This record gives sequence, C-alpha cells and structure tokens, in this order.
Amino acid sequence: MAVDTSSQSVAKAAGDSARGRSRGTGKRNGGSRGAARRSLSTHWYAWAMVAPVVLVIGVIIGYPLVRGIWLSLTDANERNVERSIGVNHIPATYEFVGVDNYVDALTGNQFLATLGWTLVWTVACVSVTFALGLVLANMLHRKIAGRGVYRMLLILPWAVPGFVSVFAWRFLYDERRGILNQVLAGGGIDAVPWLNDPTWAKFSVIAVNVWLGVPFMMVALLGGLQSIPGEMYEAAEMDGANAWQRFRHITLPGLRSVSTTVILLSTIWTFNMFPVIFLLTRGGPGEATQILVTQAYKFSFEISPRDYAQSSTWGVLILILLMVFAAVYRRVLRKQGEVW
Repeated sequence: MAVDTSSQSVAKAAGDSARGRSRGTGKRNGGSRGAARRSLSTHWYAWAMVAPVVLVIGVIIGYPLVRGIWLSLTDANERNVERSIGVNHIPATYEFVGVDNYVDALTGNQFLATLGWTLVWTVACVSVTFALGLVLANMLHRKIAGRGVYRMLLILPWAVPGFVSVFAWRFLYDERRGILNQVLAGGGIDAVPWLNDPTWAKFSVIAVNVWLGVPFMMVALLGGLQSIPGEMYEAAEMDGANAWQRFRHITLPGLRSVSTTVILLSTIWTFNMFPVIFLLTRGGPGEATQILVTQAYKFSFEISPRDYAQSSTWGVLILILLMVFAAVYRRVLRKQGEVW
C-alpha cells in the first residue's frame, strides 16, 4: 500500500512537471510570437520598405544559387540540357549523380592546383594592397602642401572603370609595342614577356590588381586615421614616445576595426576577381594565372561541350570556401575581443 501511494505521488509530480514545462514552452512561444507581432505592427513601414529589396535579392541571388547547387548534383552539359533548335524543342536528359562532381573536383589535380594559385594570388594582393594603402594613408594624413591634389590622383584608379584600366595595362605590357618594354629597350635591356611567361604573368596580374585595390584601402584607412583623437599622439609625444612607438601603440590599435573589415572585403573581392585575370591573360599562358572563378567560367563558356555541372560544382565550392574563411575570421576576431 505504501509502495502504491509512493508511485502515485511520483507519477503526479512527473505529470505536474511536464505540464509546467509545456506551459513554460507555450509561454515562450507565445511571447516570441507576440514580440514578432509587436515588432511588425510598430515597424511595419520599415518592413514594407525592406520587402522589395529582399524580394529582388531573393530572385536575383536565391534562384541562381539554388539552380547552381542542383546542377552541381547532375551531369548537365551542353548536349543534354533543355534547348530549342529552330522550332524543335529538345527536353533535358541529364541525370542526378549525387556528389560525384564534388568528389572528382576535390580528388583531381586541376582543382587543387588552381586553388593553390588562387590562395597565393589572394594573399599576395591583399597583403601588398593593405601595406601600400596604410603607407599612403599615413602620408596623406599629414599636413603637406597639395594634399588634396595627391588624394585626387591616388583615388583616380578607383574612379576609372575596371575594364578600362585592365586594357590600359594590357597595352603597357605588350611585348613588342608596350611602353614598359620600350623604356627598357632605351636602357639597353631586353624585352620582358610580361604576359607570355608564366612567372612574369603572375607578377603582372598581381601588380594590376594591387594598382586597382590601393585607392579603396587608402581611403578606408585614411578615414580610420582621422577618427583617432590627435590628443593621444600629443600625449604620447610628450611622454617621449618616438614615431614607431606611436604608430605601434596608437595607430595600429586605432585602425583595428577598420582593418578587419577592409581585409575581409578585399579578400573576398580578390578571391573572385574575374575581370583582371580574364581581360589581361584569360588565365594564360596555359593555365598559369587561372583562378577558381575564371576556371568555372571556362567550363561553362569556353570548352566544348560546355560543362554546366562542373562549372556549378566549382562555383559552390568557391562559396563554401569563402563562407568557411569568413566564419574562421570572425571566430579569430571574437577571441581577440573584436565585435564583428
């Protein structure tokens, strides 16, 4: 009898606890739904203004992304996709192959070799661009004669359309008629195959991308420098700190928030810098300067038959790599105490 009474007490307590949890969950769900309704009713105008943008982005980015992921899981190419020839309509005959395309890409030599050069290209461009941008920003932050003119001239590469700048550099790099080789010939130096030698071609594309990227880096870092209070430099100078100590302990910490943002943006832009590579070398000579994004383009538009599945696979892998980099970058910043 005592055992029965104890069992009934335990069962009753368990029932009360379960009902309490369900009521608590219901309250939390109801509270979150209520908060969402209050937010919608309070900020309905903001939601109405944002909705068209979200819709457009969903159509422009969302559909191609989903379509690309689907194609990467098939064997789609120019010969088996849906197409029309005159009045004849040919249905799609490609098949689902799962992750075979990803396995082929990750186990093959082409993707890994292209990824290696893409990483070298990205690190070299971002590092040199940041260093030059920081030097120029510090120079223009000083009170010098003609500072406004210098700023305008240094921003000029950023104002010129990218393809125009690349074509101008292609003319400068021309092995027979280029200005660079003509200057070298005037000094008795043999012509340099800027775009026809694999090693020189890599240096050439990096130089052009740095030239295009320095203005953005300089402007961003100059804005960061102008936000650092001048009193900090004056106090440090009065305490006997030299120029290097002021730069190390005031300038660099003061630019940390700006630097982390511009480095992330520059890395993503450089990793996917299609115009410079495509317009300057088209990935050549051979495959020497081919980066991931230009190789994905080549799969879809240059080889025959056009391999849409492989191109989509490379595109998805590029997206995954950049997402992983952004996540790791954010985690490192959080460990350092940065809020991003």
